Amino acid sequence: MLDLHRLVLLRELSIRGTMAAVAEALQYSPSAVSQQLTLLEKESNAVLLRKTGRTVQLTPLAEILVKAAEELSNTLERAEAELHAADTSVRGRVRVAVFQSAALALMPVALTKMKTDHPDVRVEMVQKEPEEALHETWSRDFDMVIAEQYPAHAAPWLSGLIRRDLTTDAIRLAVPDTFDGGAIGDAAHLPWVMEPRGTASRHFAEQSCRIAGFEPDVRFETADLQTHIRLVESGNAVALMPDLVWAGRPASCRLLTLADEPRRTIFTAQRASGVDWPAARAFLATLEQAAREMEGTLSVSR
Repeated sequence: MLDLHRLVLLRELSIRGTMAAVAEALQYSPSAVSQQLTLLEKESNAVLLRKTGRTVQLTPLAEILVKAAEELSNTLERAEAELHAADTSVRGRVRVAVFQSAALALMPVALTKMKTDHPDVRVEMVQKEPEEALHETWSRDFDMVIAEQYPAHAAPWLSGLIRRDLTTDAIRLAVPDTFDGGAIGDAAHLPWVMEPRGTASRHFAEQSCRIAGFEPDVRFETADLQTHIRLVESGNAVALMPDLVWAGRPASCRLLTLADEPRRTIFTAQRASGVDWPAARAFLATLEQAAREMEGTLSVSR
């Protein structure tokens, strides 16, 4: 009989790549992980790992067991969801990964409502970039991710995740009050602030500038959208910013609508095997309500 716990460790190794990464994720020592996988090889009477330099590579036989471990983990997660659904109360823990503007605009409202409506549900939040968070939700580090998708930039997708759109928001050109112009092309000579390379927002912003006929002077780079706002307010930069950053408060700089009126999509993703957890269902419903309420509070009058 193969040990389920050791199968899970093998699956974790296939996802994370190294013994050290598995140990860190599961709070074990690397030697303990190695010992358990050695025992799994003895149980299965098969070579599961081959050394390649300082790392290990899974053999084809190991990949068979990884697939089985995934199926077993999904079955157990569904069984636990059914067990919790039989309880009359909603309780438990929901681990959520979220990007910054959603953390600022959606999470405070949703968390406040959860405290009132579902006090026995513990919601834990970590701020993560969407691409990383989607992978970590698939790999079971989180129960849910709140992510974003920019126009003409498909979000990464992983088998076994279920996506639900929460809302959309417009992307506008944020400029200082002293800006003399009415379109993105009028900002060609100005310094820009953008998020780091590799992010969907950076790709969208650079492409928007290039379509308008210029290469942006990206003088400032930061993932912190509050810094973007301050740089624009102070007259030191311009930026393409989604409306969600202004949720619940008036815009503090001029916002110009782009010619093609692009919109960003905000969505959630969960493992299919975990969508029926009562605590997760309750939190998703609360998030959807918070998104609906937020849509009526966006102020972009400047």
